[in-house]
Amino acid sequence: MKEKFFVALRILFGLMLVTFGLNGFLQFMPMPTPPPEGAAYLGALAGTGYFFPVLKATEVLVGAALLSNRFVALALVVMAPVSIHILLYHIFLDTSGLIMALFVFGANLGLGLCRLSVYRSLLSPKPNI
Repeated sequence: MKEKFFVALRILFGLMLVTFGLNGFLQFMPMPTPPPEGAAYLGALAGTGYFFPVLKATEVLVGAALLSNRFVALALVVMAPVSIHILLYHIFLDTSGLIMALFVFGANLGLGLCRLSVYRSLLSPKPNI
């Protein structure tokens, strides 16, 4: 039962990332209007010219890795700072998307914790070499 839950979570999280990542390029879903503080922050990020294309490409690639069940541990590490950032943005600047942000963070954390043995060497204070 536990294994089926994490497979379903991996697939759902992967579908979500691919969908929202592609939406960043193709704009097939309207984005909600953020509050003024959030709009100022997002505007500054968009003003760099590179941030959102890199972010959305990362979401598509991580989502594809999760859906294909390939490089999942690496994909979750790559997605970790993104999911933390999404959560913090929705806590401090736009609480309207907090439920979705909690899902993104929770899915990333939960899928990572169920693969904790893969990360043991990364979390070791001394290298094994």
